[in-house]
Amino acid sequence: MPIDFNLSPEVEEVRQRVRTFMDAEVRPVEEKLRQDKADRNAYVQAIVGLRKKAREAGLWNPHLPPEWSGMGLGPVAMAFVSAEAGRTTIGPFVINAQAPDEGNMHTLLHWGTPEQKEKYLRPLSEGQCRSCFSMTEPEVAGSDPTLIQTTAVKDGDDWVLNGHKWFSSGAHGARFAIVIACTDPDADPPQARNSAFLVDTPTEGWEIVRDVETMAGPANHPEIRITNLRVPADAILGGRGEGHRLGQYRLGPARLAHCMRWIGTAEIALEMLVDRAIKRYAHGSYLAEKQAIQWMMSESAMELYIGKLMVLHAAYKIENGLPFRQEVSMAKVHVANALWKIIDRSIQVHGALGYSTDTPLERMMRNARAARLADGADEVHMQTIARNVIKTYEEDGNTRAATGDLL
Repeated sequence: MPIDFNLSPEVEEVRQRVRTFMDAEVRPVEEKLRQDKADRNAYVQAIVGLRKKAREAGLWNPHLPPEWSGMGLGPVAMAFVSAEAGRTTIGPFVINAQAPDEGNMHTLLHWGTPEQKEKYLRPLSEGQCRSCFSMTEPEVAGSDPTLIQTTAVKDGDDWVLNGHKWFSSGAHGARFAIVIACTDPDADPPQARNSAFLVDTPTEGWEIVRDVETMAGPANHPEIRITNLRVPADAILGGRGEGHRLGQYRLGPARLAHCMRWIGTAEIALEMLVDRAIKRYAHGSYLAEKQAIQWMMSESAMELYIGKLMVLHAAYKIENGLPFRQEVSMAKVHVANALWKIIDRSIQVHGALGYSTDTPLERMMRNARAARLADGADEVHMQTIARNVIKTYEEDGNTRAATGDLL
């Protein structure tokens, strides 16, 4: 198979259009909002205005096919688009490719019935509403969905849901939620215990207890109490017992989408590091002339290069229908840690300025800490990676298939 790292003219054209749009339209608005210490409402209004411009520029729903008002881009092209959008904070929202909605749209596209798609995917793809994904629970390990305690019990033609969720991303203002609940507690294998339900919100039995504040402040990750919440039989998304499979299908590409956006953020942090280093004079020379600072640059550049290659290869495997879970797990762990380290180095080079709120670095750092937990903690992915290495060696006598299957 020939190896060609040149982008097709079509993908390169889209990438350049996204970058130009983010630089010319989104970044100036975002910088003004930050300088003005704007509230959430101001951000929402800014995004609404920018979304109109994104539609006019043909940069709307890059991840969806044309029949759903999308650009029809595959995973490889999306890697570049998401990285460009990730160079700003609100960029993904402007092109309607933000979490958790992007993942929910993919899920509905591939698992929803025609009726479910029209009711839920259509308004989501048109930017008329937001959605929520509700799986994680405070009482059990979020990285092990087989332990989910929220139940769904059949009652006539309906299902009755009861449970306790938190970090239900997007719940405030969401028109609907995808809720993962246990329908078959004795199922074998345990992965068949759960089902996914489409729940219109707000509704009786759906109570937002509070917005869980994080290191990054309020970020719409509410705690939810579900009490005798009744939904019709056709509210199941996918099929009974398919909740785990659906969740893994959703989270695989979603993890990679996070990586793409994190790469864009890490690029900004490295660019800020370099800009500071070539302009700051101390102890007889510019910071960029000092070996310690040069090593920070080189380590960051290598980590970004590795991350980009990992993401592109994983996206290629998804796009071509090849097994991708091992590659996505490795990319997720590497990029999440690279993001943290690169931002940290940039703060260090900026000194007191980097520690202040006068630059975006402190906000970037607070947001970056979640990367090593979101969509599976590092340790869970590392365990999965190791298991695949052992299994591959036992089956093949080598580890090639567990390390990218490239050489």
